[in-house]
Amino acid sequence: MTAPVKTALTSPEDLLTEGLVTADQMPALAQVAQDFRIRVTPVMRAAIATPADPVAAQFVPTAAELITRPEERADPIGDAVHSPAPGLTHRYPDRAILHITKTCHVYCRFCFRRETVGETGPLPEADLAQALAYIAATPALREIILTGGDPLTLSPRRLEEVLTRLSAIPHLTTLRFHSRVPVVAPERITPALVDLLRAQRPAVWVVVHTNHAQELTAPARAALALLVDAGVPMLSQSVLLKGVNDSHEALRDLFRALQDCRVKPYYLHHCDLAPGTGHFRTSIAAGRALMAGLRGHLSGAAIPTYVLDIPGGFGKVPITADHVAPGAGPGLWRVTDWQGGVHDYADPES
Repeated sequence: MTAPVKTALTSPEDLLTEGLVTADQMPALAQVAQDFRIRVTPVMRAAIATPADPVAAQFVPTAAELITRPEERADPIGDAVHSPAPGLTHRYPDRAILHITKTCHVYCRFCFRRETVGETGPLPEADLAQALAYIAATPALREIILTGGDPLTLSPRRLEEVLTRLSAIPHLTTLRFHSRVPVVAPERITPALVDLLRAQRPAVWVVVHTNHAQELTAPARAALALLVDAGVPMLSQSVLLKGVNDSHEALRDLFRALQDCRVKPYYLHHCDLAPGTGHFRTSIAAGRALMAGLRGHLSGAAIPTYVLDIPGGFGKVPITADHVAPGAGPGLWRVTDWQGGVHDYADPES
């Protein structure tokens, strides 16, 4: 057995050394690495059993990423359309997203921000000040979602500073962290960090991103327990990914494992139209069938809402008959957004 790695894998050469790719793949992977960053933490490397398993598929690049389909977009969910200040997305009246850093501990091959993550570190002070000024001047905002990148990659000092400044805004009632850290770098979930999150006046929620039960290693489960035992409310979000979790068994096992960890499955996202991710996307019909198959086999508390982030910045909607109806032909859909606007959506060609 290969000794566990002690540092993250960040290049095709690292992946080759670990036996996760083959020599004949290297020319294509060198091209992929020019556009999209690579990072696999030691914990996730240890979770990979074979180069073709569901964890490897999420983090190990392939030549398929070099294929960009016509419908794919650099900004697939339209963050930029709703950006009133640098690092801020204000799409819904009462909540906004603060992109506090561009850094992640892993770089997912399906990421909807894959063209920008890793470019820079924390949001520069001038941009942060402008974003906070907008939040302070917008009393309709009740909730700030800290994302990026991954907000829990910030140093404890930097994180405490940002939280202190957000806590000084009186109309905020909730701070929500979207993070992969508890799963992919669980050693960063320390008692001191948990105490910091628990001590905030706007209530802190943590939404952990995980897509397969195989990711929920013993260290990850311990990190989640540390948060939950401290009273930090925990939700999860996952992405429906072809070849990773697009089966009843994989989704059932994931949502049961999360429930066992006292994490409420919150969202299952239809895979966004990010460049070079077509090989991960299922059809909406396939996703609906998978969700229907979970009914009766899982309790309601373990079933997330299956959602589509409408391309172009029109918001997120549940993939139900109220919002997503068949269009004029096979694989075509009419999607109604939260404000009543109607949009066309096409499944990937099979």
